[in-house]
Amino acid sequence: MKFHEMNETEVEQALNTDVSTGLTDDDVKKRRSQYGKNELEEGEKQSALLLFFSQFKDFMVLVLLAATLISGLLGEYIDAIAIIAIVIINGLLGFFQERKAERSLQALKELSAPQVSVLRDGEWIKIPSKDVVVGDLLKFSSGDRVGADVRIIESNSLEVEESALTGESLPVSKITSAIKKSNIGIGDMENMAFMSTLVTRGSGLGIVVATGMKTAMGQIADLLQNAETMTTPLQRRLEQLGKILITVALILTMLVVVAGVIQGHDLYTMFLAGVSLAVAAIPEGLPAIVTVALSLGVQRMIKKKAIVRKLPAVETLGCASVICSDKTGTMTQNKMTVTHLWSGGKQWLVDGVGYEPQGKFYRNDNQVEPKEEKALQQMLMFGMLCNHAEINRKENEYVIDGDPTEGALLVAAMKAGYNRDTLLSQFHIMKEFPFDSERKMMSIIVKDQHGKQYVVTKGAPDVLGAVCESILWDGKRKLLNREAAGHIQKAIEDLASQALRTIAIGVKELSPNTIILDEKEAEKGLTFIGLQGMIDPPRPEVKDAVKECKEAGIKTVMITGDHVITAKAIAKQLGILTNKSKVLDGKALSEMNVDELEEVVDDVAVFARVSPEHKLKIVKALQNKGHIVAMTGDGVNDAPAIKAADIGVAMGITGTDVAKEASALVLLDDNFATIKAAIKEGRNIYENIRKFIRYLLASNVGEILVMLFAMILGLPLPLVPIQILWVNLVTDGLPAMALGLDQPEDNVMKRKPRNPREGVFARGLGWKVVSRGFLIGVATLLAFIFAYHSNPDNLAYAQTVAFATLVLAQLIHVFDCRSEKSVFARNPLGNKYLVWAVISSLLLLFVVIYYSPLQPIFHTVPIEMKDWLMITGLAAVPTFLLAGSFLLTKRK
Repeated sequence: MKFHEMNETEVEQALNTDVSTGLTDDDVKKRRSQYGKNELEEGEKQSALLLFFSQFKDFMVLVLLAATLISGLLGEYIDAIAIIAIVIINGLLGFFQERKAERSLQALKELSAPQVSVLRDGEWIKIPSKDVVVGDLLKFSSGDRVGADVRIIESNSLEVEESALTGESLPVSKITSAIKKSNIGIGDMENMAFMSTLVTRGSGLGIVVATGMKTAMGQIADLLQNAETMTTPLQRRLEQLGKILITVALILTMLVVVAGVIQGHDLYTMFLAGVSLAVAAIPEGLPAIVTVALSLGVQRMIKKKAIVRKLPAVETLGCASVICSDKTGTMTQNKMTVTHLWSGGKQWLVDGVGYEPQGKFYRNDNQVEPKEEKALQQMLMFGMLCNHAEINRKENEYVIDGDPTEGALLVAAMKAGYNRDTLLSQFHIMKEFPFDSERKMMSIIVKDQHGKQYVVTKGAPDVLGAVCESILWDGKRKLLNREAAGHIQKAIEDLASQALRTIAIGVKELSPNTIILDEKEAEKGLTFIGLQGMIDPPRPEVKDAVKECKEAGIKTVMITGDHVITAKAIAKQLGILTNKSKVLDGKALSEMNVDELEEVVDDVAVFARVSPEHKLKIVKALQNKGHIVAMTGDGVNDAPAIKAADIGVAMGITGTDVAKEASALVLLDDNFATIKAAIKEGRNIYENIRKFIRYLLASNVGEILVMLFAMILGLPLPLVPIQILWVNLVTDGLPAMALGLDQPEDNVMKRKPRNPREGVFARGLGWKVVSRGFLIGVATLLAFIFAYHSNPDNLAYAQTVAFATLVLAQLIHVFDCRSEKSVFARNPLGNKYLVWAVISSLLLLFVVIYYSPLQPIFHTVPIEMKDWLMITGLAAVPTFLLAGSFLLTKRK
């Protein structure tokens, strides 16, 4: 027998506890050793040392370490030191970023750690929830989070919001009697309360029946252990790039060595030249620059209220093709708000959202003064009187203390200018009959300033309507006949079709000296005043965010545990659900396997009444269709799907610890619109990464071809290894990092998401790398040949000219990399960081050439002014030759 099937005595006996005194210290120690602490398992935490060394697992980094070893063995110690330095910098950047994100999340977790009231040795004390054990007696009231899974033994108008577990935004009324049903869901266990759910109304006592991983939350968290963590598209692309570069480097190295030996060069010299060429083929700065670009993106996201837990997360979100979002608290405000009112055949609308008491009333599109219309006045006034909620202002925000439904009624009356304290001075509450789940009503008896007594009742419209004898119609009390009942029923259906939850208000005047003994006597012969329709409204900014995502080719899918009608209404308001899209509920999902779901999943915009297992199935079906899936949410029920998705996004304020731990991105403001900003940032970061990959590889192709062509032509080496390394680390590095700071192009959010299978060299990038690289190589070789033939006895001068030409050609080419089209497509001064990076690289080039202490190290000599004209002219050819075709096309 499960605990919800037992009565209070049976629960006490099963757990060997006493609700009158609670557990003793000895009991607590024994049970803690038996059950462990009341915490969710987080998995093994990686030590700082292991986290640091994990940064060096990248394929390209391992190859660079091998190059370091070879350079060291050959006596090229400067080369070796330079390579190892860039590898260590790369590792440190990744290490510190991941540690910073984890510390931010830990701080969030500590802020949310709840305290609970527990009975120990006959005294009520406050302890951290992690110290609760099975058999403890917990006390909780409005505003508290339940510290463990408990069987409720006392309920005083107790209501608990369980959206973190079930997805349902409305609170559940709690009872104490046993429920004699074995196979029921969490949402139907009305005599149970679960870890981390929120008490919204009333108070209660409960016996702890499960802690830690044995709780409902813990069982869902356990699904995370089996959820597969996906590698990101960027990781896959860079791994692919690394393999291509290594293959090319090995082939070219062997060609150069063989060609040189055939031409009579000694093997050692040619082997050294081969290693130099391998160094030229591998962009040593690429891992570090990728890390820097991602880190800078992460810093920008922190300013936009998002914590990135893993560096590639922003980039991955940028290529997402589907966003699966929870409704409650993510797309909606999780604040019930009255929007429609009906009485006597008239309907009013009220604007304003959330708990801020600001809004206007309208009828037939005309603004009205609510206190001038009797029916509306009574409905709002009595809704405020028959109410336990309070609205408080904290840090420029209005928050509710109590039940969200009552809060909505309270705010509606406040919008009309009513004040609860003022009303209570006019109407003295004599007696109250609290709401319970069987009656579905709450009533109070009040006495006004003239001594008249009234019964005021609010509750479910069908139940309250059944105990009414009359209806307020045109300001007068009339018999509630079949016709009037039909009007009420139609109004209820109209409001329900708009996904509004309806609360009815009834009242009756009591005869003088009437004594009401019970609720049955009070709640009969009422006059039906009207209906208040409320909904958890969408966040105002979400509609625009959904629209922009749609323009960017990203589909937004709503996944919720809420009812189909409510989900459809919100989805239509947000532009998620169109005439062509479908809605699927949990029942239909349960009857489908993943393959069957795959066939229809692209057509579905809303999934309603879903469970955690359903969410995993949805994410898997979308991934099998080739989508990059982002899953947003805040509840424990979202966590398994958050982890299984390509990128998981958790809410920082309302999100549970489990959801945050499963996620790659945490939104500190719980704002869906922040996801749109992350998408834009992610797309720009990926485009910037493509820009500097294009720049670095075109530069490296130029270096390779200079060396290869020189070997084939039987010329001396145009560049020495230290010059190649200088170009790769300094000349390439600074401008490449500046490209990582480039602003997005105007159409970044107008493009469709890139294909997740898209290679690094897609969209013509490979041709651009080869063509520009070829021209850079040819220009550099021509400069070397001209200088060498002018003075064959001074090889160092020719090598310095080639070195300067290569550097200058790359610094001009970097401006071409800012656009997919041409160097003329964007303002060259638009990226101030790039301008300063180019100026810095030029100054460093002059220092290496003209500063005498550095000349022996870099094998340079001063270049005469007449040769700079040749160098500049040849360096400009690779960029401006191919850019001319863009200008001709543009003119046509």
